Amino acid sequence: MSQAAKSPRTQTSTVPPERTAGGRAAAQRLKMRRELAAAAMELFATKGYEATTVDEIAARAGVARRTFFRHFRSKEEAIFPDHDDTLVRAEAVLNAAPAHEHPLDTVCRGIKEVMRMYAAQPEISVARYKLTREVPTLREAEIASVARYERLFTRYLLGHFDEHAHHDAANDDPLLAEVAASAVVTAHNHVLRRWLRAGAQGDVEAQLDHAFAIVRRTFGTGIAGRPVDEPQPTTATATGDVLVAVARTDAPLDEIMRTIEGALKERG
Repeated sequence: MSQAAKSPRTQTSTVPPERTAGGRAAAQRLKMRRELAAAAMELFATKGYEATTVDEIAARAGVARRTFFRHFRSKEEAIFPDHDDTLVRAEAVLNAAPAHEHPLDTVCRGIKEVMRMYAAQPEISVARYKLTREVPTLREAEIASVARYERLFTRYLLGHFDEHAHHDAANDDPLLAEVAASAVVTAHNHVLRRWLRAGAQGDVEAQLDHAFAIVRRTFGTGIAGRPVDEPQPTTATATGDVLVAVARTDAPLDEIMRTIEGALKERG
């Protein structure tokens, strides 16, 4: 009887053991990456970026050199420990989007994962921002990370055009998707930089929502449901064309959006 009484309990768990173990391993991995990143930031602040070695970072974190290289390929990567995991979370937001949600709103929710990554450790984020302004190599690494998010959002938006409403023979879909994704990323980065320059003070999520509202008003009609009687956007006539719009980094976001919009119109 005691055996029978125990058997149902062994079947109550709905979480596979390997998933639980995998979750623990992922948490431990992220914890180690953050500890290495914190050690790197401390040394960069005291010794300077160029003078700091991987061996010193590993020693400060209390691990062996080989442990460092299990998590990062170089010391440049060590100050961006969360981007890989954040990219996965952003993609999960896109994949789980409800059918009724406007695709641009989905993308805006996705990139909020990036802002939350920075907001989770504001002091480190501010120090990292200052450091990337001083070290060109780190700035390039940061730009490469941002490009990964932009490619993810471009692919998502490109898959959410309404083929019945969008019937322009010039095939503007790739241009619209790329410009809209770029606008979302630009809005995010504009708010993020302003927040970091202010020492990570203020309600950054509210500021981000305001910025996204501007993007939605500017580009929202181009994705998944543009009315058939709405004027069609300016075309880019050659595959691989690049749109270049120049604006001050301290310009208001609505001015940046108007600059992008004006650059599109000039292509006609």
